[in-house]
Amino acid sequence: MDTKFDFAKHGIERRVYVRTVAQADLPEDMRAETEGYETVYAIHSEDGERLALVKDRELAFAVARTNDFVPVSVH
Repeated sequence: MDTKFDFAKHGIERRVYVRTVAQADLPEDMRAETEGYETVYAIHSEDGERLALVKDRELAFAVARTNDFVPVSVH
């Protein structure tokens, strides 16, 4: 089924959490891919699953919204 479901119209918020991650705290294979960045931004589902890593906060929020999620910052 390729029909988009409008969660907001039905009062349902799909929330994700955006937080900074020190590049040094990433697994070795991910550190190689993020070389040149001291910090990256992780997008997590409500149950804590890491969905994506991106280079900056603005991009994290854009990715979340593009995928019909409501991004929330976590410190």
